[in-house]
Amino acid sequence: MFDSLSQKLQEIIAKTQGNTTLSEENIQEALREIRRALLGADVSLNVVKSFISSIKDKVIGLDVVKSTNPSQTLIKLVNDELTNLLGQKQSPLKLDTNPSIIMMLGLQGSGKTTSSAKLALMLKKEGKKPLLTALDVYRPAAILQLKTLAFDNKIDFYGEENEKDVIKIAKNALNYAKENNNTVLIFDTAGRLEIDSDMMAELLLLSHSFNINEKLLVVDSMIGQAAIDVAVNFNEQLGIDGVILTKLDGDTKGGCALSIVHTTKKPIKLIATGENITPLEEFHPDRMANRILGMGDIVSLVERAQKNIDLKEAKELENKMLKAEFSFEDFLKIQKQIKALGSFGGILSMLPLGISKDDTEKISNEGEKQFKKIEVFIQSMTPTERKNPNILNASRKKRIAKGAGMDINELNAFIAQFETMRKMMKGLSGFKKSFKKGKMPKFPF
Repeated sequence: MFDSLSQKLQEIIAKTQGNTTLSEENIQEALREIRRALLGADVSLNVVKSFISSIKDKVIGLDVVKSTNPSQTLIKLVNDELTNLLGQKQSPLKLDTNPSIIMMLGLQGSGKTTSSAKLALMLKKEGKKPLLTALDVYRPAAILQLKTLAFDNKIDFYGEENEKDVIKIAKNALNYAKENNNTVLIFDTAGRLEIDSDMMAELLLLSHSFNINEKLLVVDSMIGQAAIDVAVNFNEQLGIDGVILTKLDGDTKGGCALSIVHTTKKPIKLIATGENITPLEEFHPDRMANRILGMGDIVSLVERAQKNIDLKEAKELENKMLKAEFSFEDFLKIQKQIKALGSFGGILSMLPLGISKDDTEKISNEGEKQFKKIEVFIQSMTPTERKNPNILNASRKKRIAKGAGMDINELNAFIAQFETMRKMMKGLSGFKKSFKKGKMPKFPF
């Protein structure tokens, strides 16, 4: 997300590095380019005007004409205003009753049902006991979809396949939650292809019939400025509490995120990336502003790792690596844990690498390609071969390469790299032991 805007803003700021001071002339030029960049990223015109106006006011107050570091001054000005535009600070869910009720809202196709499951998984990891409740009685297979997601992720589920009265289903779900000690109900409500009066009437009745803690609007960030109209309509008629943005790792300009907060005055509370069922993540305006300006987001990356990586399995893999007992099967486990952090491009965007969008895409594409090749090679091995790398002789390698549909030289190169890594890991084990004993260790390379 924000790839196009991020690249353009970084280029604009980079131009100021050649200036010894920020003059009224070059600040005006920078602001003109920033304005174009925001409009090009699908940010609404009213929001752009407000953004530029606010920066101009700050420029006058800071007397940047005498600024000794133009680039850093401009970065701070833009970063502060982006943070303000995105909501200033993180807005947590208010789940202060037991059970609490979250009402999921959105148009059909916004990712509402999938986001409901991702939200339940996030709450489960936080120690809560969520109950996914199927209230979409119109869309074919909607109940089955939510039920399957709940079953696959070991989350409690409630639904009634032959009942069409949404209020009745919701009341029965609330009673079930109380009996089952569920602490949070998640109402997966029905969506439509477009906003209509019948849909809103049903949602209003549901909202008035229960003590709703959070009304969350699920918005597909790929639909651009249309998302603003959706958010405004839902907010005016239902009074939403916040927004969940989906598909943030897709090919999107991202302007809707900047516009929704400014237009509705409601915060983006959670974000979703990828199609896989991984927990939703809290949205932090300051961290997102840093990412847009190419300064990375290490804190969010660490938090994502803590939530998605199996620490016990990671420790076991570390011990195997240090003992040189690391196998191809273990390599697949590591790939699985890396995938849990998101796409290569998404991970790279959270690191302060200071490289261009084109270079990031090249590294990302190459990384994804190599990971896929390695996966195919290993899956072409027998279970015994995966566990025992040392038994791979010439005939086995030939069979594996043929099964993977790849060149034998590629397989040999991968195996050679794998063995080099194992030797280095074994050397690091000695390094670690020597260091603990207070001796000067011998380097493994």
